[in-house]
Amino acid sequence: MSAGWNAFVIGLVLIQVLGALWLLMSLTSNPQDEGEGDTTGHTWDGDLKEYNNPLPRWWLYLFWLTAIWMLVYLVIYPGLGNIAGSLGWSQTGQYEEEIAAADARYGDIFAAFNDMTVADMAAEPEAVRLGRNLYLNNCATCHGSDARGARGFPNLSDGIWQYGGDPAVIVQTITNGRIGVMPALGAALGEGGTDEVVAYVQSLSGAGSADPAVLAAGQQKYVQFCSACHGATGQGMAALGAPDLSDDSWLHGGSAEIIRDIIMNGRQNQMPAQRDLLSEERIRVLAAYVLSLNAE
Repeated sequence: MSAGWNAFVIGLVLIQVLGALWLLMSLTSNPQDEGEGDTTGHTWDGDLKEYNNPLPRWWLYLFWLTAIWMLVYLVIYPGLGNIAGSLGWSQTGQYEEEIAAADARYGDIFAAFNDMTVADMAAEPEAVRLGRNLYLNNCATCHGSDARGARGFPNLSDGIWQYGGDPAVIVQTITNGRIGVMPALGAALGEGGTDEVVAYVQSLSGAGSADPAVLAAGQQKYVQFCSACHGATGQGMAALGAPDLSDDSWLHGGSAEIIRDIIMNGRQNQMPAQRDLLSEERIRVLAAYVLSLNAE
């Protein structure tokens, strides 16, 4: 947190603390006499008045106890910007302690598979069970509980690999993540050129129907602008993460409208790295589970 934001947070907290204490002091130092007391001035139905009676003492004391705890909290826990509390607690520190405790408790379970390859673990029921638990906790939000993915999130069970299905590649993908970029080509192709490329790309997977002249023009532009990544025949390039355009498996959808939008405006996808969340042993077991989803 910058010095300016730090000062702002401290000032905001102190204003609220002092305001709460002032309010409590004013209520405590100006008690109402027992009896009828003052009214708020509101009257209903001619004679129904609302009295302005003080809070019951026991209730007021509870507020004071809360205020005292507020001050104690700000001393022992970090509540004033970058000022650390006397206990030295932080959410990052607590997270690391819990991770260390979990590693101490479960580490040997995953370490038991260290001598096995990822491919061998994919055929080991216990490793697959552990990997599935890791998957459901870390991957299912994007790829679905059944690993069949969703629009913009790859299907992990269909045997189609954007970066390759070798076990080492899967481990690398989980560990370091991936950033896939499809550049926007609308300005270079123009409206008509984009439509021609869309027609040609759809024809690679046997979809769509277009005039042969349109397909020929689209192929020419495809070779010029797209083949460097997707290959001359549209079969993709795993080294770049460029999808295969000939297999009728579409990450973002295969309609002409969607393909046109992608070509015109580009796309950027990111698979987050898991190395800071999962140990090397866990990543290998998780990779084995993903690999097992594609076992024949």
